[in-house]
Amino acid sequence: MRTITDLAGDGGPRGIFDELSKREVRRAALTAVAVPGYQVPFGSREMPVARGWGSGGLQVTLALVGPGDRLKVIDQGEDGGVNASNLRRLVVGHVGCAEESDTREASLIQSRHRIPETPLRADQVLVLQVPVPEPLRAVEHDVREQRRMHAEADYSRMWVGLYEDVVRNGVVTKTAGYPCMVDGRYLISPTPIPRFDVPKLDRAEHLTLFGAGREKRIYAVPPHTVVEPLVFEDIPFEVESTPGAACRHCGSEGSYLVEVPSMDGSVAWVCSDTDFCARNREGDQ
Repeated sequence: MRTITDLAGDGGPRGIFDELSKREVRRAALTAVAVPGYQVPFGSREMPVARGWGSGGLQVTLALVGPGDRLKVIDQGEDGGVNASNLRRLVVGHVGCAEESDTREASLIQSRHRIPETPLRADQVLVLQVPVPEPLRAVEHDVREQRRMHAEADYSRMWVGLYEDVVRNGVVTKTAGYPCMVDGRYLISPTPIPRFDVPKLDRAEHLTLFGAGREKRIYAVPPHTVVEPLVFEDIPFEVESTPGAACRHCGSEGSYLVEVPSMDGSVAWVCSDTDFCARNREGDQ
């Protein structure tokens, strides 16, 4: 009797992710692109990283990347972080593609918690790691009810949740993973990217794929797709900012800045995106 693997044909070296698994992820990704914002289930495999540490993004990346690609992996904007370096080394060792730190030269970018400052082009793909893909979990714990709400586009409880936040605090305090409507139909959690990055998804030139390995879901924001954060008419959407703050290294005031401690005990601001910061110092933007 022929096995499923036999019917699939010779996929070459199996390694950490065989060709049959890659095809399943690609089919799920195609469905996600065809229905923007819809969470497509897929058979998430065991990976050489713990679930919750980027296994979904890793599977999407392995399914798409080829030997001719230039791969960039960042962790909260940083190329040299432990998580980013380990994932990059893992993929490069398995596929044989080239490593890349320059956002402009990368063909595929895998990221955790950030979208690069440099606008991406149509020939680039962004893969975001997703810990919790379900945006309705904060207001509804029953999975069956969550599915019904998505099917009927019934997002009233999310609106109520945001309203209660405003009543208690005067503003919407939710920052990372701010709920967004994709193409006027599906509500998504844009993974734990800061609110600063949410506008970069709206009508972007590039394809963005979201991979949640632990929850076995893939969803997508195709190029030129409308992405709108949930906002009230009288309370505009605002991104994080600190008046007067500038990067200690490059002097940028318009990038996403994070606090770092200094030797004297004070706090300084630096660009989260290390590649953008380095090129800004060199005047190469």
